Amino acid sequence: MTPQHVIIIASALGGLIGGMGMGGGTLLIPLLTLAAGLEQHLAQAINLIAFVPLSVVALVIHKKNGYVSFKKAAPIAVVALVGAVAGSFGAKYAGGYVLRSCFGAFLTALGVYQAVKAIVEIVKRHKEKKLNTVCHSKRSEESAM
Repeated sequence: MTPQHVIIIASALGGLIGGMGMGGGTLLIPLLTLAAGLEQHLAQAINLIAFVPLSVVALVIHKKNGYVSFKKAAPIAVVALVGAVAGSFGAKYAGGYVLRSCFGAFLTALGVYQAVKAIVEIVKRHKEKKLNTVCHSKRSEESAM
């Protein structure tokens, strides 16, 4: 498989999961750097270029479905814009190794957070199920008397 094939496949997959709100760059950037051998700066630039049209399409669909409140999103958008400008200037002066390390640390922290969140939810559901079973057993015993 050529690097061009990897770029096309990674872009399609990144767009697919990005449209679901997961952040396509989570998949696209590692695939572009690891599988296609692109430099970190270029992979991040390709991700941003792919992000703009995909986010517009996703925004239109989510707005149509009633999931978007521009009033609530405005303050977040302002802060995100400031962060994007600061990040762009920072990335310009950072080397590829620094960008890769920061992106890897971010993905690792995100993965740990999601894993802990999932485990807490599983434990919570297990406790609720166990409590419901105990309550149901007591009600059955009381009604049998």
